[in-house]
Amino acid sequence: MADRTITRLDASASDFDARLAELLAFNEATDHAVGDAVAQILAAVRARGDAAVLEYTARFDRLNAGSMKELELHRGDLEAALGNLPLRLEQALRQAAERVRGYHERQRQDSWRYTEADGTVLGQQVTPLDRVGLYVPGGKAAYPSSVLMNAIPAKVAGVRELIMVVPTPDGVRNDLVLAAAAVAGVDRVFTIGGAQAVAALAHGTATIPQVDKIVGPGNAYVAEAKRRVFGVVGIDMIAGPSEILIICDGQTDPDWIAMDLFSQAEHDELAQSILVCPDAGYLDAVEASVHRLLPTLPRQDVIATSMFNRGALILCRDLEHAADIANRVAPEHLELSVRDAEALLPRIRHAGAIFMGRNTCEALGDYCAGPNHVLPTARTARFSSPLGVYDFQKRSSLIQVSASGARTLGEIAAALAYGEGLQAHARSAEYRLGNV
Repeated sequence: MADRTITRLDASASDFDARLAELLAFNEATDHAVGDAVAQILAAVRARGDAAVLEYTARFDRLNAGSMKELELHRGDLEAALGNLPLRLEQALRQAAERVRGYHERQRQDSWRYTEADGTVLGQQVTPLDRVGLYVPGGKAAYPSSVLMNAIPAKVAGVRELIMVVPTPDGVRNDLVLAAAAVAGVDRVFTIGGAQAVAALAHGTATIPQVDKIVGPGNAYVAEAKRRVFGVVGIDMIAGPSEILIICDGQTDPDWIAMDLFSQAEHDELAQSILVCPDAGYLDAVEASVHRLLPTLPRQDVIATSMFNRGALILCRDLEHAADIANRVAPEHLELSVRDAEALLPRIRHAGAIFMGRNTCEALGDYCAGPNHVLPTARTARFSSPLGVYDFQKRSSLIQVSASGARTLGEIAAALAYGEGLQAHARSAEYRLGNV
């Protein structure tokens, strides 16, 4: 891999805009075979419920069950998994959960109202969703941190019932994932996965009740299923490959920055890691660190594919220019590895999460810093936000018009309604005027 190089861009070059656009381009078009398969699975589960879920679970996970009851885990199973963990791992899980809960408790929104001079009352009532489905990957991908990040905000919001689905191929359960469910307060767990699990949550079966929203990561089939059931239920987002952009002033240890880039590259061959710096010599030093440290990591092949195919080292004029580039990229994770991150922060408009200072590596955010690690990808940070308590609450407008207010508002509403040609609207408002 020593002969491979990371893409180098010069932000002052005339072709920079075109090259940056090419670097960021990512084809999210769904494979027709995936789309067709998911459509069939959704239709089958909607039509045949539990029977279809059992058939697909046997087919894809090689897990044969006589009924859905055999695929449901109970509180005792989750507590047993927690008890099976080494003490240090259990403590780390509980400590991370406590920090995540503490952060998200500050996000909870409350209802509010105010009274106008004529006695009209206006406001907003905030209520939690009744029931949420949490998809958790199984098999090779086991992410207990994702359980905490999705389940805890839902519980803080006051969601009444949280149903987790997690595939267990060949019946193999991941104790760490189940332990995380115990710590986070998940209410029910079913060992099913894939598009069939999404379909069961979205439409409901005899055993699995329909949820109001589905959250959590998954493979291409899960993502496509979530896309297709949106509207029947809510979803969190359709996440793309992981991303990190680091702005560095050239004073951080190059090995630190190389490893921070690796922390996202190791997720997926399609993950993207970008460093922006005004010091060309420092970019050379980081690239040298990349080549030296890469062979020391177990996932070096995945990291190499990501770094050499989609990564980049970008030379900019200064840190303000670096911030402008970051805003164009709108990265999922943004590290400000500079002397005065606070001074640079006001220039940042678009990022899922901002990690400030040399000591704040992105990996801390993935596990235990507190803020959510479910973040917008593929430049959607331009218009969307991290997963939070607010995603599990909904808002209803409150309107209580006084008699005096009805006369004032009725005149306005009637005039506008007649202007729109909606006579029934106008007459409805006019009845409250007392002169019709």
